[in-house]
Amino acid sequence: MDLHLGLDGGGSGCRAVVADAAGRILGRASGGPANILSDPEGARANILAACAAAMAAAGVASVAAAGMGLAGANAAGTVDRLRAALPFARLRIETDAVTAALGALGPRDGIVAAIGTGSVFARRQGAAIRQIGGRGLVLGDEGSGAWLGRAALAAALRAEDGHAPLTPFLAGLIADHGGSLGVIAFARGAAPADFAAIAPRILVSDDPAARALVASAAAEIAAAIEVLQGGDRMPVVFLGGLGPAFRDRRAGRWPLAEPGGPALDGALMLAGGGA
Repeated sequence: MDLHLGLDGGGSGCRAVVADAAGRILGRASGGPANILSDPEGARANILAACAAAMAAAGVASVAAAGMGLAGANAAGTVDRLRAALPFARLRIETDAVTAALGALGPRDGIVAAIGTGSVFARRQGAAIRQIGGRGLVLGDEGSGAWLGRAALAAALRAEDGHAPLTPFLAGLIADHGGSLGVIAFARGAAPADFAAIAPRILVSDDPAARALVASAAAEIAAAIEVLQGGDRMPVVFLGGLGPAFRDRRAGRWPLAEPGGPALDGALMLAGGGA
C-alpha cells in the first residue's frame, strides 16, 4: 500500500498524519514544538516522536514518502540538518507557510495569514507561492502571539520607568512576574511560546495599553497582507490560534475566505508530489 506521512510543525506543537493514496487518514498523532530554527534539537525529537506515533496509530512501520511544513525551514542549513536525522527515503520539507497555503487554498488563488506563536504570510497565484515573514521573534514574527507578549512586557518596563502611564494591565504583568527584575529574568530564558502565552490576556483586555498593543499588531498584519496584495483584492484566509481575532478586526478591508483544509492537507500534498 502506498502510504504517505504529512507533518505540520510550528512554535506551539506539531501534528502528523498517515494517509493512503486516496487521502484516507489511517493514523494521527501530535507532539511538542517543532520550530527547527529556534530549537533544532527539541524540534527534531518532537518531529520523530510524532511521526513514530502516527505510524503506530496507523499500524505501519514505514511510509512511501513524507511531506512536512515546518517553522524555521526558511533558514540556511536547518532543513539539511533535519533531513539527515529522518528515516524517509522520499521527503520534502517546506516552510509551514507553504503547507498552510496549499491546505487552506487548494487550487484557489489567495493569501494566507497564519498568526499563532509566530506569524507568516503567503500568496498563491497559480502554481507560484510567495512567502513573506516567518523569520522568528528576533527578526520579525510581527503581530504574532510571541511578538505581542514581548511587546507587552517591554511596554510594562518602559511604563514603570516613566515613559508612559503604568496602566493596571501593565502593572499586573510586572506584579505577575514578581517585579521588574522578575520580568527581566523571565525574558532572558523565555522561548517564543512563553511570550505567546501572554497574548490571550492582551487580546481580551480593555486596558488602553493592551488595546494599543493589539492595534499595533493588527497594523503589522495588515501591512504584510497589503504587500502580498500588490494592489489586488485577493481573498484572505486567516489561520492559526490568533487568526480569528485578527480576522474580526480586518473584516471589510479585503475579501475574506474560509480555509479549504488544514496545513496537514498541504503536507500530504507535498508527500504525494502534487504541489
